[in-house]
Amino acid sequence: MSVYERFVLPRLVHFVCGLKPTRLQRKKVVPLASGDVLEIGFGSGLNLPHYDSAAVKTIFALEPSEEMWDLAQAAVKESPLTVRLLTASAEEIPLPDCSVDTVLVTYALCTVPDVPRALGECRRVLKTGGKFLFCEHGEAPDKGVRRWQNTLNPAWRRLAGGCNLNRPIPALLQVAGFRIVSLSTMYLPGWKPATFNYWGTAVIS
Repeated sequence: MSVYERFVLPRLVHFVCGLKPTRLQRKKVVPLASGDVLEIGFGSGLNLPHYDSAAVKTIFALEPSEEMWDLAQAAVKESPLTVRLLTASAEEIPLPDCSVDTVLVTYALCTVPDVPRALGECRRVLKTGGKFLFCEHGEAPDKGVRRWQNTLNPAWRRLAGGCNLNRPIPALLQVAGFRIVSLSTMYLPGWKPATFNYWGTAVIS
C-alpha cells in the first residue's frame, strides 16, 4: 500500500463524502433502515448521525479498510447505536443466511471490485421481506456526460481508490435479483461525471 493510499486517500474520501450535497442524500435514505442493519462500506461512519436510533437494533459495519475504520472511531463512540465491525469485503460477508432486516449501501458500490458477487452476498444475508437501501453515484443519462465518464474512468479509478464513475446501478441491482420498488435520480451540484445520483429501495424479487 502506497503512502497516498494509506494516509491521503482515506481522509480525502472522508472529506468529499461528507460534503453537504452527499449529506443531504444520506438523510433521504439512512433513516429508512430498521432492525439489524448491514452497512456495506461503512467508511468513516458518515451515516451514523442519520440512523433512526429507535428503529435500529444493531449495525453490522462492513469495512475492509483499517484506515477508514480508524477515522470512524469518533463517530462510533458518539453514537447511541450498537455498531459491530466486520473487517471483510462485500464479496464475502461474514454473516449467516437471512440474518439482517436491512442492507444499506451509500457511495460504496462504485468501489466494490466484484459487484455481482457482492450483491449476491447481500441477497443471501437479507431476510425474506427485508429491504435493500441504496444511494450511489453512477452512469449518467446524458450521452455527453457518459462519454466523459467512460473516457476518464480508468485514470479516475486509479486516483480514487478503485471508484468507478460509470456503473449502471439500477441494472446491476436487477441483474442480481433485486426488484426496485422506489427510485429517484438527479445530478448533485458539482462535476457532472461524478455527481449523477441514484437512490431508493429494492427487495428480493
